[in-house]
Amino acid sequence: MEDREKLQHLLAHWIEHNDEHGQEFREWADKARDFGEVEVRDDILRAVEQLKNASESLGRASDRLAVDNS
Repeated sequence: MEDREKLQHLLAHWIEHNDEHGQEFREWADKARDFGEVEVRDDILRAVEQLKNASESLGRASDRLAVDNS
Protein backbone atom coordinates (compact mmCIF):
# COMPACT_ATOMS: atom_id res chain seq x y z
CA MET A 1 0.00 0.00 0.00
CA GLU A 2 1.49 3.33 -0.99
CA ASP A 3 1.60 6.22 1.48
CA ARG A 4 -1.20 8.21 -0.20
CA GLU A 5 -3.54 5.22 -0.04
CA LYS A 6 -2.51 4.49 3.54
CA LEU A 7 -3.17 8.09 4.56
CA GLN A 8 -6.64 7.97 2.97
CA HIS A 9 -7.37 4.83 4.96
CA LEU A 10 -6.00 6.34 8.19
CA LEU A 11 -8.08 9.50 7.81
CA ALA A 12 -11.27 7.42 7.56
CA HIS A 13 -10.19 5.34 10.53
CA TRP A 14 -9.42 8.40 12.66
CA ILE A 15 -12.79 9.95 11.87
CA GLU A 16 -14.60 6.75 12.82
CA HIS A 17 -12.51 6.46 15.98
CA ASN A 18 -13.34 10.04 16.98
CA ASP A 19 -17.05 9.38 16.43
CA GLU A 20 -16.90 6.30 18.67
CA HIS A 21 -15.09 8.21 21.41
CA GLY A 22 -17.49 11.11 21.10
CA GLN A 23 -20.44 8.82 21.75
CA GLU A 24 -18.72 7.30 24.77
CA PHE A 25 -17.84 10.76 26.07
CA ARG A 26 -21.48 11.86 25.76
CA GLU A 27 -22.61 8.81 27.75
CA TRP A 28 -20.15 9.62 30.53
CA ALA A 29 -21.11 13.28 30.45
CA ASP A 30 -24.69 12.23 31.17
CA LYS A 31 -23.52 10.01 34.03
CA ALA A 32 -21.48 12.88 35.49
CA ARG A 33 -24.57 15.10 35.32
CA ASP A 34 -26.63 12.38 37.01
CA PHE A 35 -24.34 12.40 40.04
CA GLY A 36 -24.32 16.17 40.23
CA GLU A 37 -21.11 17.04 38.36
CA VAL A 38 -22.54 19.56 35.91
CA GLU A 39 -19.24 21.35 35.29
CA VAL A 40 -17.54 18.02 34.62
CA ARG A 41 -20.32 17.25 32.14
CA ASP A 42 -19.80 20.60 30.45
CA ASP A 43 -16.05 20.00 30.15
CA ILE A 44 -16.62 16.57 28.63
CA LEU A 45 -19.13 17.99 26.15
CA ARG A 46 -16.58 20.64 25.14
CA ALA A 47 -14.18 17.80 24.42
CA VAL A 48 -16.87 16.17 22.26
CA GLU A 49 -17.13 19.40 20.24
CA GLN A 50 -13.37 19.46 19.80
CA LEU A 51 -13.45 15.86 18.53
CA LYS A 52 -16.20 16.86 16.12
CA ASN A 53 -14.09 19.77 14.87
CA ALA A 54 -11.07 17.49 14.50
CA SER A 55 -13.15 15.01 12.50
CA GLU A 56 -14.39 17.79 10.23
CA SER A 57 -10.79 18.85 9.58
CA LEU A 58 -9.78 15.26 8.90
CA GLY A 59 -12.75 14.92 6.54
CA ARG A 60 -11.66 17.98 4.58
CA ALA A 61 -8.15 16.56 4.39
CA SER A 62 -9.57 13.29 3.09
CA ASP A 63 -11.67 15.10 0.48
CA ARG A 64 -8.66 17.09 -0.71
CA LEU A 65 -6.55 13.98 -0.91
CA ALA A 66 -9.24 12.25 -2.97
CA VAL A 67 -9.55 15.23 -5.35
CA ASP A 68 -5.77 15.45 -5.77
CA ASN A 69 -5.73 11.74 -6.57
CA SER A 70 -8.26 11.94 -9.41
